[in-house]
Amino acid sequence: MSFKPLRVFMFVTVVLGAAPALSHAGGPPGQAVINGQKVLTLIGRDPPGVRCNNNMQVAAELSNLYKLPVQIIPVTFAGAGAKAPAVYYGDQLIAVDGGELNGMVSYAEVADILEIEGVPKQEQKGRLMEIKKDFDSLKAAIKDVK
Repeated sequence: MSFKPLRVFMFVTVVLGAAPALSHAGGPPGQAVINGQKVLTLIGRDPPGVRCNNNMQVAAELSNLYKLPVQIIPVTFAGAGAKAPAVYYGDQLIAVDGGELNGMVSYAEVADILEIEGVPKQEQKGRLMEIKKDFDSLKAAIKDVK
């Protein structure tokens, strides 16, 4: 068997072309459902941008309360034409750069979806929300000083 670089190149091109690409109509890259539960998928910039960081914070806060699988995919791995930031819940596009919510979600927006969907909650809530209250108080104090 001889090695043929052109055939290898064509094979790799076909395989990569068949990899899940981001299509707003076709759903997110990666898995949309794990063990029967919808996945929260975040597509982030490389390196992370401010709005991407906001979405990651929202995902962390949601995971603090809900039993929710979360996957974070860098835009370079999301497929041709992918935009970042973008947020999916299962196959549903919630936010995308230049479109829905301009790529940025809030805790309340996603929590409402999770409540409607009946996503199970953690038996014991984590401490992340307690830290957030202290952090919000610190931000308010800094604003008052200015």
